[in-house]
Parts: sequence; C-alpha cells; structure tokens
Amino acid sequence: MVSFTRIGLEYAHRFLDYEGEAQYLHGHHGELMIEVEGDVKEENGFVYPCNGIQHLAWNYLRNFDHALILQEKDPLLPEILKVYERQGIKDGDKDNRSIGLPIDNEFAKAYPESRLVVVKKVATCENLIEVFHSLLKDKLNIKAMRFTSGVNGAYAEFQ
Repeated sequence: MVSFTRIGLEYAHRFLDYEGEAQYLHGHHGELMIEVEGDVKEENGFVYPCNGIQHLAWNYLRNFDHALILQEKDPLLPEILKVYERQGIKDGDKDNRSIGLPIDNEFAKAYPESRLVVVKKVATCENLIEVFHSLLKDKLNIKAMRFTSGVNGAYAEFQ
C-alpha cells in the first residue's frame, strides 16, 4: 500500500551552460509528490500519516521554498553573495522564516539564512528529485517521487 503527499515550492534557478530561455535566472512553482510504501497500520489506518510525511519532509524542503537554487560553479553565486553582504542580508533577515534543517551532502548545501541552495548538478526536475531523495531516503520508505516545475516534470521509483 502507498500513502502520498504533495508539497509546493516557489524557487528561482537557471541552467548553467544551457542555450535557450532557461539560461536566464527565472522562477517556478514546483510541486513534489512523495509516495511512501508499507503496510497499513491497524492502530491508525495509515501506511504513514500524510501530514506526518509532509511535516518531516518540510523540515528539509523549506530550505528550497522562496529560495535561489544555483550550481556551485555558477559565476552568479559569488556576485549574489557580495550583493547580499552589501545589503546586510547575507547572514539572515529578521523576517526570514524559511530556515529548515541543515543540508550539506554530496548533492546540495543549503544556506537558509540567505535563502540559497547550492547544488552540484543543474537544477532540473530529474536532478532535484535526486537531491530531495538524498535528504529523505533514511527517514521515509520512499517508493517514488514526482517533481513538476511549470509544465515539466520527472518521476523516479526507488528500491
């Protein structure tokens, strides 16, 4: 049996070394669907309570909401950090409520105080699923993930 939930994310990114519109900084509404597999528990009737999946995932994914996602080799990255420094927001703003749990693995590093996530690979739907799965795979029995961004999307099954 499978339980699933959906989480919406607003973010900006660009595709480095890409010819076309996506090479420019632009924003999206993304939606991540997380499917969790298991047996239905007699005591509560769920495989995993959907609001529990959402709460656990959001602890990490809030770092991506209203954030800028850039590749680590993007030449915009140091320039943006300089601008944030000049504006006095590099180390956070008192109104920044999108601070999730720390992210620093082989796929991504989050700087929640700057609403910035630095990724190793271009932030396509496929690669973002890889990032999201790396954050949640040890916490949930994930069967599949689907991530849509505008009219584009990707789907991956696990196990």
